[in-house]
Amino acid sequence: MNKKVGIVIVSHSLDIARGTADMVRNMVGSGIPLAFCGGNSDGGLGTSIEKIQGAINEAWSDRGVAILVDLGGAETNSEMAVEMLPENRRGKVVVCNAPIVEGAVMAATEAWGGASLDEVKRTAEELSPQ
Repeated sequence: MNKKVGIVIVSHSLDIARGTADMVRNMVGSGIPLAFCGGNSDGGLGTSIEKIQGAINEAWSDRGVAILVDLGGAETNSEMAVEMLPENRRGKVVVCNAPIVEGAVMAATEAWGGASLDEVKRTAEELSPQ
């Protein structure tokens, strides 16, 4: 069991998702569960509920998983992916309203320090313009 909150990065572009994950790993290290996904099922721009579910499973932690997204469609599909999780996992996954790169780095930093899921989400969302 991982004792740190997991982070999932969801982008319409696989390259952006991968690059954001690389930045997180370079800045925070590999001490947290981290996964990313991007692109639709045909490999083009977009998001895929199935890919998001796979990333949630890859980054799963009993402490929870925070999802960072780039655009509205990624947020909608992430919320749908969460709704489709088994009931015992649904309440442990949140979608953060935060900028994807800055939010992912700050969320990962908090997670690395042992913060709770609520603390990770709050820190990421502090970066969002009101």
